[in-house]
Amino acid sequence: MSEFLIGDIEVTRIIEMEGPDFAPFEFFPDCTPEMLKPHLGWLQPRFLDPTNGKLVFAIQSYLLRTNHHTILIDSCVGENKERTRFPNWNLRKNTDYIAKLAAAGVSPESIDYVLCTHLHADHVGWNTRLVDDRWVPTFANARYLFTRNEHDFWQAKSAKNPRKYDDGCYQDSVLPIIEAGQALIVDQDHALDDQIWLEPSPGHTPGHVSIRARSGDSEAVFSGDLMHNVLQCIYPDLVSRACFDKPLARQTRRTFLECYCDKPIQVMTAHFPSPSSGHIHRHGNSYRFSYSH
Repeated sequence: MSEFLIGDIEVTRIIEMEGPDFAPFEFFPDCTPEMLKPHLGWLQPRFLDPTNGKLVFAIQSYLLRTNHHTILIDSCVGENKERTRFPNWNLRKNTDYIAKLAAAGVSPESIDYVLCTHLHADHVGWNTRLVDDRWVPTFANARYLFTRNEHDFWQAKSAKNPRKYDDGCYQDSVLPIIEAGQALIVDQDHALDDQIWLEPSPGHTPGHVSIRARSGDSEAVFSGDLMHNVLQCIYPDLVSRACFDKPLARQTRRTFLECYCDKPIQVMTAHFPSPSSGHIHRHGNSYRFSYSH
């Protein structure tokens, strides 16, 4: 668990899991050995495990405590969720996620808002938990924000085949929130308050958003799955196998990298290995990511 400040906003990383998880040429179908070779000296071992050749991923939430609210950004994989496509995510039990929240001084009941950058399985899992064979909201007093076009896309997909799309995560991690009356369906530029707002970043999914935070002279952006690995700073056109609209994902990432390049704005990534946050810098015709901590 790591903690830092954005002005007077307290930020805590709640890490559900971290380690080598995907082979680079499987996760990035357009990646080649020739693209990796010049960078192996610094990619290993932090970003690329030299023993098995897999990319190192973090799956985590960001806990924000502002003057107004306690906010959770993305809710990881969760427990008891059937995710047969991903063995490391499938039917996880007796994990320490809630204990890590408690160690940060927060109970599930004290969360005011859950903000999902998008509705993939590793970003919505702890939205719900299994109680008496029913999926119920984990954060009983929270409002959950889903962007309208993101929600509507997955709702339509799920209606056609509840189990096919992302192992049914809409059914077990989104629909119960709707049915409980705790969902807020919002536009992609929705502002939660004067410190926290959404910023459209579609491509990975139709309604993907980044989340902006500002306090005093300090600013940060939580990038979600706009980028999965530092390789995408070096090669912005490198898209993951999970991207819905690959041309749009490339365009959005290039726009994002250019927007935040060489600016004093912390970039808080979803999946980069610890400590996961840093700054974007121009490097010739491309970009580099440097850690802040």
